[in-house]
Amino acid sequence: MSPRTALLLALACVGAVAQAATELVIATVDNAHMIEMQKLSPEFERSHPDIRLTWVTLPEGTLRERVSADIARKGGRFDVMTIGMFETPIWARKGWLQPIPTDAAYDVDDLLPAVRGGLSVGGRLYAAPFYGEGSMLMYRKDLAERAGVTLPDRPSWDQVKALVAKVHDPKRGVWGICLRGKPGWGENMALISTLVNTHGGQWFDMAWRPQIDSQPWREAIGLYAELMKRYGPPQPGTLGYNELLAMFSAGRCGVWVDASIAASFVTDPKRSRVAAQVALAMAPTAVTPKGAVWLWSWNLAVPAGSAKVVQAMRFVTWATSKEYVQLVARRRGWAHVPTGTRRSTYASPAFKQAARFATAELAAIELADPQDATLPRSPYVGVQFASIAEFPAIGNEVGRQMGLLLADKVSVAEALKASQAAAEREMAKAGYYR
Repeated sequence: MSPRTALLLALACVGAVAQAATELVIATVDNAHMIEMQKLSPEFERSHPDIRLTWVTLPEGTLRERVSADIARKGGRFDVMTIGMFETPIWARKGWLQPIPTDAAYDVDDLLPAVRGGLSVGGRLYAAPFYGEGSMLMYRKDLAERAGVTLPDRPSWDQVKALVAKVHDPKRGVWGICLRGKPGWGENMALISTLVNTHGGQWFDMAWRPQIDSQPWREAIGLYAELMKRYGPPQPGTLGYNELLAMFSAGRCGVWVDASIAASFVTDPKRSRVAAQVALAMAPTAVTPKGAVWLWSWNLAVPAGSAKVVQAMRFVTWATSKEYVQLVARRRGWAHVPTGTRRSTYASPAFKQAARFATAELAAIELADPQDATLPRSPYVGVQFASIAEFPAIGNEVGRQMGLLLADKVSVAEALKASQAAAEREMAKAGYYR
């Protein structure tokens, strides 16, 4: 065979492989870990030349809307979806998701029990966790020391309030506390739900009747409004996770209670001006520790009706494997690996050395219990949400009312009364009671 003929045959084979490549359309959220996954995805394509990846990267709210609409009507637009711990069990029970293959190579027993449990139905895993998080308290230890205040590892909200009052210094551009104010069931209501839980409240009683206009909610929301209005940044109703991360990293916040994943950023000198001054503690408690720490994970799932299940599962198990964690560690360093999913990550000496937030983050995740997150018995699973299909509509409306409260358009009493009425209408319409 002549060199020319050999070359032509080789090019033909390459063309045939490229032509036969299966395209996977992946819908994902626009956060740092997912963007890193996209940057590393050529590694997957090199080892799987029969698969080509196409990315659809969206803000969290837009992602939820498009993914939910597509899977409900079996549109087939996406082959792999990034979904949360809220959607996974609901969609699995509806038969909308393919179960994740959990062979020995994937090592499902390496997954953290709290995260694995939140993504399983009937003992089967229906979404593979890419990264998980609890919630925790991050604060400026230099400001606390200057104020003469010492916080324990598990502070109360009263202790936090005392610290916030002393470090609040708007003339120097430092706000006492930064909390989520942007309306949404996954934004301000994530924090507010834990605040309500630890004050002894709940979303619904055992008869599924909303419990929003109640004393625990009044106490929790009263504290929330006081902290935000007296010691928070201007226009708090516009601030969500990304905005607060930027503010805290720039040294503009004394105290921040939010997702544990944020600790990997605010303790990194390359990404935070105050990294050396950041101290970490467990999420604050009030009358009970139950439900004070939220639990969440972003996960990769495959729609049940997909025509590309085999190829999609290859990508999903690759991106959520121990090997992927090692890949990120080699390319970006151990401080940048996705966390909150695997025991082996936290067992790594290299990770412990690089990530000083590791111990606190693992403790937060292990402390969260979505099966028992409220002081009174509740019929739902979930810490910062109730795992029922009606919750997003209810949570979004309550979040909107909290936004009006921060804007001084309604009082605490008015916000809770309107929220209670909206929740009762939604639950009655859904047939929970007449």
